Amino acid sequence: MTSPAPLLDVSGLTVSYGAVEAVRGIDLTVAKGEIVTLLGANGAGKSSTLNALVGLAPRRARRLAFSGQDIAHLPTEMIVRGGMTLVPEGRRIFPTLTVAEHLLLGGAKHAGRGPLAETRAEMLALFPILNERLDQKAGSLSGGEQQMLSIARALMSSPDILLLDEPSLGLAPQIVDRIFALVSDLRSRGLTILLVEQNVALALEIADRGYVLVNGRIEISGSAADLMASAEIRDAYLGA
Repeated sequence: MTSPAPLLDVSGLTVSYGAVEAVRGIDLTVAKGEIVTLLGANGAGKSSTLNALVGLAPRRARRLAFSGQDIAHLPTEMIVRGGMTLVPEGRRIFPTLTVAEHLLLGGAKHAGRGPLAETRAEMLALFPILNERLDQKAGSLSGGEQQMLSIARALMSSPDILLLDEPSLGLAPQIVDRIFALVSDLRSRGLTILLVEQNVALALEIADRGYVLVNGRIEISGSAADLMASAEIRDAYLGA
């Protein structure tokens, strides 16, 4: 019996900014329902990889398939409509827009249809603090609230896979714990997640598998348990 095709199938992905290659011909897959993490030092090419997958960075690839469809030449809007969305590093909220306006933007693919109201209600149930802040400008929210808003905005498009870039960046430890509990909960609801995270221990704790990027290339890959047990990973990233 053959295994089902991966939800995301990437082969030979290269990301170049002028003469600089940030990502150098990497291969990765993500199966439906998995949490897969991309690990590596700052500048290793992790964010460039996520941006390239949704068409926000210059890319070329031998294969770039999502849900069996070639997306290598699709614009970002079509990729999002097809079920892949990104929560960017640094949250990238619009300070002068309200929480409600952010959710409306995130749900643009549902505009004028019933799922918009249903998805918004689902997000407000998932993030109760946002329900209390609906008319508040996003720039006045705390860092943790802004991160929740950024995730909720992405989820408003009802994605099949969520690309999550450094969700713990700049947040207090107790907020980080809440964010990671939320990520685990999202997976339990059937969402597939490709995670970039600076906190390697936390990422491996919730992930199924991982890839380690070094200077734009994948140097190590394996199950989260194997990576956690690796002396090389412990020495480089876990301080052990």
